[in-house]
Amino acid sequence: MKLLHSEIFGDKTPMMIIHGYFGMGENWKTMAKRFSEHYQVHLVDLRNHGNSFHTDSFSYELMVEDLVHYIHHHQLEKVTIIGHSMGGKSTMLLAATYPELIDRLVIVDIAPKFYPPHHQDIIDALNDVDFDKVTSRKDVEKVLSQHLNNPVVVSFFLKSLYRNEDGNYSFRFNLDSLTKNNFEVGKVMLQENIRFEKPTLFVRGEDSDYIMQEDYQLIEKHFTAVNIQSIPKSGHWLHVEKPNEFYEIASSFLLSSKH
Repeated sequence: MKLLHSEIFGDKTPMMIIHGYFGMGENWKTMAKRFSEHYQVHLVDLRNHGNSFHTDSFSYELMVEDLVHYIHHHQLEKVTIIGHSMGGKSTMLLAATYPELIDRLVIVDIAPKFYPPHHQDIIDALNDVDFDKVTSRKDVEKVLSQHLNNPVVVSFFLKSLYRNEDGNYSFRFNLDSLTKNNFEVGKVMLQENIRFEKPTLFVRGEDSDYIMQEDYQLIEKHFTAVNIQSIPKSGHWLHVEKPNEFYEIASSFLLSSKH
């Protein structure tokens, strides 16, 4: 079984940070270095993302098995996990399926519910980049900006741009597989009767619509020792938009709930 790529910071209690859709561990590097004061932080790239392996297969169940293999390979015990968006859903399913591996969770701006497919504009923009024609990062930025009217989002995707072995620009994520399997990302991954009883924090962006007030009841149903907090004036990428506020909320919860 293939091993997920990671960067590791620190040497204390194990923590994993799991990025979102089209992201990579690198996006969380600054935050990882802050957490490494108290933890050994494993910044993991999920399959088809970052520097991890590419495969046609893609689902939450497969991502969980990849994470379990990673945990066993590195001989990690009682892991604290921070999971953002798709990484948050993977984290929830991992905790529900293998609770003995987990100490506590921080779930960032995602609920354990079905989300209708809503990434089509992004997928169209990414697929419109013709790597046989673009010769610079500026060229790629121009194509993406024609579709996506948000410089922050465009900048996010440019971070995954690199030169491959042939010297041509490419995205690190497996765009073909993520395009084909886009419907997987919004799926419900927790069965009705699943309960996770260890300390869990949900952090939502106040300006984001990923976790709504009406989702609190569902969250509390599945996570019995849960704390839900909002960060004002922040959207879905709240750890980027409000890094100090996010760190304070997350570290306060994690350190106060340490056994």
